[in-house]
Amino acid sequence: MLRVRVIPCLDVRAGRVVKGVRFRNLRDSGSPPELASEYERQGADELILLDITATAERRGTALATVQAVRRVLSIPLTVGGGIASVADAEALLDAGADRISVNTAAVERPELITELAGRFGRQCTVIAIDAVSDGSGSYQVVLRSGSERTALSAIEWARRATKLGAGEILLTSLDRDGTGRGYQCELLRRCAAVVNVPIIASGGANSPEHLLEVLENGADAVLAASIFHDGQYSVGDIKASLARGGVAVRPC
Repeated sequence: MLRVRVIPCLDVRAGRVVKGVRFRNLRDSGSPPELASEYERQGADELILLDITATAERRGTALATVQAVRRVLSIPLTVGGGIASVADAEALLDAGADRISVNTAAVERPELITELAGRFGRQCTVIAIDAVSDGSGSYQVVLRSGSERTALSAIEWARRATKLGAGEILLTSLDRDGTGRGYQCELLRRCAAVVNVPIIASGGANSPEHLLEVLENGADAVLAASIFHDGQYSVGDIKASLARGGVAVRPC
């Protein structure tokens, strides 16, 4: 039986972990290495680190932050933010990342996905999709930490990205991010119906019930930030609750 992964997320700006609502009104949540170490101690299956201002500032992910996190971390680490080339990805992998996550650059140059998968393997190539509802039943891709809306269908982009070589989708509902209203399950279901790779659900978790609900709607892994950063639940709390709900999880 495949076991569900519980993944804390570290959104990083200027060397600090931050969290906000819909990528805005960011507040400081702590030190990346300290939080990474604590979440591993609590039983996290892996960690995702996203340098959320790298693309907007036209720079690569801060390598020093990745190196500092890797020094205290033994579980898998996925890193994203500012990756626009194979060379950018290679630098992050050399700094300690196990996988890389690409968003804006892949939309602007889709062949980057094939280049990354060809060089490092599909299992190393994660495509992050940030999506918003248009109010009429469709979801559009947004870029640059939600600051730029496109006409690109999030569902069709997920389908295309996997055909180009993406080995996993990190799917975030911008409408739900940081709101505590739960994941956007409709978005997840529609995406899962058109791809044959694992999907990490992101955006809106505020309780174990929210995580259980999105898993029942097709997610293969669950990502959360605020509930861990704010101390509402530990990773162990979440795993225990999921196990009570009949979900197979790795022991802490």
